[in-house]
This record gives sequence, C-alpha cells and structure tokens, in this order.
Amino acid sequence: MAVVNNSVYVGGERIASPDSLAATYEHLREGNAMAWIAIDDPDEREVHSLGEAFDLHALLLEDMLTGHQRPKLERYDGVVFVVLTTTTLHDATGELVVGEVHVVLGPRFAITIRRAQSPDLEVTRARLEGDRELLALGPSSVLYVVADQVVDDHAGVVEGLDNDIDDVEDDLFAGRESAERIYALSRRVMQLQRATRPLPGIFETLARRPDDYGAPQGLREYFRDVDDHAIHVLDRADTLRSLLDNALNVNLAHVGKAQNDASLAQNDQMKKISSWAAIFFAPSLVASIYGMNFRYMPVIIESRWGFIMSLVIMVAGGGVLYVIFKWNKWL
Repeated sequence: MAVVNNSVYVGGERIASPDSLAATYEHLREGNAMAWIAIDDPDEREVHSLGEAFDLHALLLEDMLTGHQRPKLERYDGVVFVVLTTTTLHDATGELVVGEVHVVLGPRFAITIRRAQSPDLEVTRARLEGDRELLALGPSSVLYVVADQVVDDHAGVVEGLDNDIDDVEDDLFAGRESAERIYALSRRVMQLQRATRPLPGIFETLARRPDDYGAPQGLREYFRDVDDHAIHVLDRADTLRSLLDNALNVNLAHVGKAQNDASLAQNDQMKKISSWAAIFFAPSLVASIYGMNFRYMPVIIESRWGFIMSLVIMVAGGGVLYVIFKWNKWL
C-alpha cells in the first residue's frame, strides 16, 4: 500500500510509527489511541483493505476511489468524509495544477488520501504534532490542519495570479497585445473559484454544528477561522475575475481602436488615390475627345488657338478638381 506515513497517538503525543497497517490496528485495539494514516493514490484493493479494517460503508469506499470530485462534507454511519480540492501554480509554466485530498474521520482514526502533489502532509503533520493540545482533540484536529493548509495554498495561488494580472495591466497600458494571456489567466481563476466556492459552506457547517460530525467543541473556533480564510480567498478570487473582465474589455477597446485607426488610414489613402485619378482624368478626357480623327470638330479644331485652348481647359479642369478635393480634405 502507498502509505506515506502511519502514526499512532495517545494524549496528543506520538507513541508509535508502525511499519504496517496491521500493527496500527493492534495499537488501536489497545487503550485510547488514535491513528493517522496518510496514503497517496490508493487503488481499489488498498481502499477495500481500509474498509474492512475500519468497517467503512460501501458508498464511502466508492467515494474514496472516485477522483475529480467537488469539495463536500458527508457522514456515513458515524464516519465523516470530506473532499477538499487543492490548487498550486506550476513554477515553470504558471499553469494551475488542481488536485484533491480526501479526509476520512472515525472515532479513533483519520485517513488522508492525497491525489495531488500538495499539500505537503509531512509539514502538516509536523505542525499538528507541535501542538499537543490541538492533537489531543482527536481525529477532527487532522481535518483542521489539512483544511487550513489547503486554504493557505489557495491564498498563495491568489497571490501568484494577482502578480500575473499586474503584469497584464502593465502590458495593456504599454499598448502590447494581451488577449491570449488574459484568457489563460481567466481560465485559471475560474478553476480556483470552482475549487474554493464550496469551502465556506463546509467549514461554516463544521463550526456551527461540530457535534454532528464527531468534532469536539474545542475545534469550533478553529473551523470558524478556516471558514474566514476561505471566504477571504473566495472574495479575492472573485475580485481577480472582475479585474480580468475589465482587462479584457480594455484590450478589446485597444484592438478596436487600432483596427479603426488602420481603417481610417486606409480610407485616407483611398481618397488621395481617387482624387489624383480624377484630377488626371480631366485632361485625359479633353485630350481623348479632341484627339479623335474626325474632319470636323467644333470650336477648337478650326481655331488657330485651339491647341492652347485645349491645354487651358485641361489645366483648369484639373485645377478646379484639385481645389475641390483640397477643400474637402481629401488631399
């Protein structure tokens, strides 16, 4: 079995670190001991082994085997089952890595099943073992420290996304294209929102009715504190979503303005081209008319000043068109 850590406690102190689950079960049969069993990615055989040892409900075993669940809080015949979604930002790519942790709590045992690289449950265990009074409150203390670490990790993700959004805003004001990055950040923020939105309801329930879930009254304030932190994280995630929506609107406005400017510049060029074409068309029209090979042409052909008159008409026609186009700011 992929057991990461297996410890037995009495009165808030570790008394044993059994090398097998069988040895753990023996300790639980002796005296008032509590076990914390941490497992990574167990398979069906391993989960059913735990089910037989702790007499877990069949539906609970099914939930323990099912990944990609939304955060939730449930009870099965006196056993509490909690699913917490975890998030971390990948250092190299900035992608949001989503995982989950299952916590199963019985009267004298806590089982944590991790389907992610975070949180670091060894750090969490060391923190709990460093607070003897908290550990002495029983298996629900394991849920508290794991939940608190998960929420703290969410807060770290919020900080990272906030920094990324600051960079995007700098790019926007510098006139650099940012649409692709905005969409990527929006997707990560939405993933964070999905992971954190159910948390306040879970911790508020535990803080309001700890007895219903086998938790001592001494943990009420602890769960209320986690609830406050979860609400704060969710509020900040909602704020980040609003910032990204505004950033996307600004980016679209910049793109629209750039396209409009390009269109206006193109229209100005077309006006100039059309104006010069019309100006050169005027003398071309006169020249083509009087260049036709007819014997009799009115006025100009019979006049000794015909050639000069033709030139004057051509220049005057082009000049009039130039003045008109200049007046209308086409040139």
